[in-house]
Amino acid sequence: MTEAFEVARVEAQVRRWLERAVIGLNLCPFAKAVYAKGQVRIVVSDAATPRDLLEQLGEELALLRDTPAADIDTTLLVHPLVLGDFLAYNAFLDDADALVEALDLEGVLQVASFHPDYQFADSAPDDVENLTNRAPYPILHLLREASVERAVDAYPEPDAIIARNIATVRALGFEGWRALLDEDGDPTDARHAN
Repeated sequence: MTEAFEVARVEAQVRRWLERAVIGLNLCPFAKAVYAKGQVRIVVSDAATPRDLLEQLGEELALLRDTPAADIDTTLLVHPLVLGDFLAYNAFLDDADALVEALDLEGVLQVASFHPDYQFADSAPDDVENLTNRAPYPILHLLREASVERAVDAYPEPDAIIARNIATVRALGFEGWRALLDEDGDPTDARHAN
C-alpha cells in the first residue's frame, strides 16, 4: 500500500464514493459546498496498527485545529491497512474520542465514522440502511463543530436527513449501491456492499 499507485487508487475510490454517494445521493447535504471549494483533505494512511493510526489521527486533529477552515474544513483519514474488522474499528472510536478530549478539542472537533461493514446498533449486517455509513475503506472523518453547527442551522429540517437517507438507500438497494460505485461499469471492490 506504500506505492504511489496504490495510494492513488484508494484515494480515487474514496473520491468516487464522495462524489457519487455522499454528494450525488445528497446523503450529506453539507458536503457539496466544501468539496467544491477544495476544503476536504483526504489522507490515505499507511498505518498498520491501531497505535500508529491513533498517532496519525492526533497529527491530523492538530493540523485541522491549526489550519483555517477556508483552507481545510474537514479531513477524511482513510486507513485501508488497519481496523478492517468493524468491531475492532468500532472499539477504536472510543480511543479516537479520548484523543479529542486529551487534546482539549471537545466542542471544537469531532470524529465521525465510515466503514465498509458499518452496522448500526439494532440492525442486521445485511440491512440496507447500513449503506448510509458504508465507505470503500475504513474512514475517520474529522469535522469542525462550528462548521457542523452552521450547516445544521442553515438546513431547514436537519432531523429529516436520516429518514431521507434511509429512504434513498432502500430505493437504491445493494445492487444499485454497487452499480453506483462501479468504475466504468466494472466493480471496484466487493466490499462496497454486502
